[in-house]
Amino acid sequence: MADRFPASGSHLQRYAARFRCVEVNSSFYRPHRRATYARWAASVPEDFRFAVKLPKAVTHERRLVGCADLVARFAEEVDGLGARRGPVLVQLPPSLAFDPAAAEDFLTALAAIVGGSAACEPRHPSWFGAEAKALLVRHRVARVAADPAPVPAAARPGGWAGLAYARLHGSPTMYWSAYGAAAVAGHARAAAAAAEAGAETWVVYDNTAAGAAPDDALALMERVAALSDGHGDAATGAAPGR
Repeated sequence: MADRFPASGSHLQRYAARFRCVEVNSSFYRPHRRATYARWAASVPEDFRFAVKLPKAVTHERRLVGCADLVARFAEEVDGLGARRGPVLVQLPPSLAFDPAAAEDFLTALAAIVGGSAACEPRHPSWFGAEAKALLVRHRVARVAADPAPVPAAARPGGWAGLAYARLHGSPTMYWSAYGAAAVAGHARAAAAAAEAGAETWVVYDNTAAGAAPDDALALMERVAALSDGHGDAATGAAPGR
């Protein structure tokens, strides 16, 4: 695997030489200084993008309620990425049911304080009905397509169609299993179709425990390029966690 990346440079610089994006998962667990984000942004090409996961203090502890102060802190930190910031990822706990009023207030605050695009990964079945979909569309928030999917509808993208965001954790063993060629081909077809429809398209492989994510992501990029004659718009990458 190492021979598929440049021999010199930081881990991020070597990664960014092959991939166009990364998902910052560590921000879910702990804050990073604005200067850290700025340093990351300065070390990657101009067209590289960082998706950043919202802290669990917002999603899992305060459960989207009364969290404007935490969202403001997050916004100040990720502002260090400047133009290289991509979507904000909002992963919800499986126990968090859809509450229209709370979701409305939260997404309004998120747009006002952080801005930019967002992808929401709900895991409670109540988030997959028509009312939740309409709310996400109204706030221009994509619903993540996830594997494994907690409910069947979670395997498909939803919400706002301007962003398509897939998070793929490995199958059959979550985090550990590599995806076979047939599965990656299916991911590539979905990504190419979303990009062709005009969506900003992210495919993030999170099957990192045994190092499968980079291989799967590189294979996906090759397939997307072939499907689109080398001119695909899908932003694709592995997500080793930063």
